[in-house]
Formats: sequence, structure tokens, C-alpha cells
Amino acid sequence: MARQTLTRDDVVDAAVDLLAEVGLEGLSLRRLARELGVSAPTLYWHVADKRTLLDHVAERLLADQWQVTPLAPGEDWADWLRERAVRQFRALVAHRDAALVVAGNRPTEASLPVVELTLGTLVRAGFSPADAFATVQAVGNLVIGSAIEYHAERDRETGAPARPPGSYPHLEALAPVLAARTGTAADHEAPFRHGLDLMIAGLRAGAAARAGG
Repeated sequence: MARQTLTRDDVVDAAVDLLAEVGLEGLSLRRLARELGVSAPTLYWHVADKRTLLDHVAERLLADQWQVTPLAPGEDWADWLRERAVRQFRALVAHRDAALVVAGNRPTEASLPVVELTLGTLVRAGFSPADAFATVQAVGNLVIGSAIEYHAERDRETGAPARPPGSYPHLEALAPVLAARTGTAADHEAPFRHGLDLMIAGLRAGAAARAGG
């Protein structure tokens, strides 16, 4: 690709492809430059450093998340928030190392409108701006952590050491449930949803207490 035609979108597209091929550990600006057929300093015209590049890659991996429909009249804010979280989880487990890329990223200019929309939705539901921001962070941490755990579990070797029957009766009672799991994202979505529902229930209780007070 000729230097004069290179755009930031080209750089981000190539980074997404390289991430899928070699993972986050193998993604470097030097290797990305080789893939694009340019010198490494050329990339600095488009991204200041690797962390900035990863911010843009995170935005690209979650591109459909930035097309958020505002809360409809009569729609429950908690259901709206839950649906957004589930969509984010599914997007992260669909791409290699996507959760690691998103962890610690900072919103780019293009993603600020949806951040503002989410905060505004929670503030109108009765949250203070600080509580709304903390809620967005907490839900995001649950999404990212669950996605990281899914990928880590998927890469583990199967099997467990044999133990005398009755050693751990509660764990043994779970054996049929665990054996039925196939290691798919759908299997891991169940415990994620369980944690999300607990979090949503807590947020609802807090909102009700504020309204009552």
C-alpha cells in the first residue's frame, strides 16, 4: 500500500486482521507496518502509539455498540442497560483477545456520543452523574472480565484429577451440569447473565431507595 494513500482506517483495519491472526501479544506497530508495506514511523502519522491504536481497534471491534437506540417512552432503563451489556459480551467473545484490547481503553471521539447517551439515560432514571459513571464502569468491568474468563477457559486443557467419591459432595452434584457444557460462548453466557442480573437487581434496589427517599 503506497504511503500517500494510507489512512487511519487502513491502519485500524489491518490491526484488526492482525489481531485475529496473531493475538494481542503478537500485535506490534513494527509488525503492523510490515503488513501494510510501510516503515514503522509512517504509522505515527495515524496513531501516536500502540495504546492509541488499541483504542481505535476496540472501537472497531465494538462498532455496532455505538449505534445505540435511545430509551423509548415507557421502556425500562434497567432492561435497556442489560441488553446493551449482553450485546457487548457477545461482541467481545466473538473476536480473539477483544476483551484484552477493550480492557483499559479510553473512548475515542467517535464513541463519546454513546457514552453521553448512556450516562444521560441513567441520570434521567435518578442516578447522580457520579453514580451513573460508576455504574457504566461496573457493568463494563463485568462484561470484560466475563469475556476474558470465557477465552481463558476455552484455551484450558480439559480433564480433572480423580478424587475419592464423596470428597466434595457439592462439587460432585454439579458434575452433570458441567459435563453438559460444550465450552461455547452460549454456555459461558449463562453465568455472565446471572452476575448481570444480580447487578441489575442491586441497581434497581438503589434506584427505588432513592425514589422513596
